[in-house]
Amino acid sequence: MKNKKRILLLAGMLAMVFVLSACGRGEVTANSEGFFDRYIVYNFAQAIKALSFGNPGIGIILFTLIIRIVLLPLMHFQTKSMRKTQEIQPQLKALQQKYSSRDAETMQRLRDEQQRLYAEHGVNPYAGCLPMLVQMPILMALWQSIQRTPALTEGKFLWLELGKPDPIFILPVLAALFTFASTYLSSMSQLESNASMKIMNFAMPLMILLMGINLASGLSLYWVVSNAFQVVQTLLINNPFKIRAEREEAARLEREKQKALERALNPKKKRNKKR
Repeated sequence: MKNKKRILLLAGMLAMVFVLSACGRGEVTANSEGFFDRYIVYNFAQAIKALSFGNPGIGIILFTLIIRIVLLPLMHFQTKSMRKTQEIQPQLKALQQKYSSRDAETMQRLRDEQQRLYAEHGVNPYAGCLPMLVQMPILMALWQSIQRTPALTEGKFLWLELGKPDPIFILPVLAALFTFASTYLSSMSQLESNASMKIMNFAMPLMILLMGINLASGLSLYWVVSNAFQVVQTLLINNPFKIRAEREEAARLEREKQKALERALNPKKKRNKKR
């Protein structure tokens, strides 16, 4: 299931590159044709301009923070769902070992048992994909609003021309670093690590870096702010260091409980040790 979500995420990112490169180039206005251009891209551009206070870079930063705050409940839901999924991984593996045959009847029984386990623990295995799917049209609309609105395309922020790629690659590198930090922190809270997870930790930042080098620097600015926000959000509501400490404490208490149970069941052994 996890591998499917990772494949979906990578496929979505690749699809976004092709979609962004194929979208319209004309100026977007209140009279533009098409629902996406007229009601989403145009309004994104207007919102960024309203938040710019004379500098469109500031508008992109503020707009990004607002978007992230609006998405915060959804991201929190994703975090809770992912943690629940992680906690039942041992039980899922036990089911996979129990129903390891590849015949149709056994595989159907495995699926039924997995669904029962998900239902018992309130887990939706596809919930982790939802925030990513929500963010995709936001990224596309943001890129289009920057590229197709003269006030934003020609806007400057620090050393950047927002409608063109960052000439010294600082933003793409920062975006990749924050993406790596975000994915790495998330992976730290996983009960088990695997090769596909490690590949994902490096593949996502690399894709962000390559897209940041080639696309408008306004989009890289969005990624930097968005992924920096994600790092802070992870440390606050899904802190892997805290989660690890909680698991270690739970394991310690369980060990003490087992020892106490063994002593209760073997009182003679306890007396012999005292002698």
